[in-house]
Amino acid sequence: MPKPYPEEFREGVIWVARNRGSDVTVEQVAADFGVHAMTLWKWMRRSPGVH
Repeated sequence: MPKPYPEEFREGVIWVARNRGSDVTVEQVAADFGVHAMTLWKWMRRSPGVH
């Protein structure tokens, strides 16, 4: 089964989430990109780099 989101999209959303302002939540970033917040949290956990 193919992944529903392209790798480039996931990497971009992760970048935005990790570089968000202190007044912006991960849930807000996820909503802005149309993904579920738990999905974004999972992507961030699995992604190499700063956690």
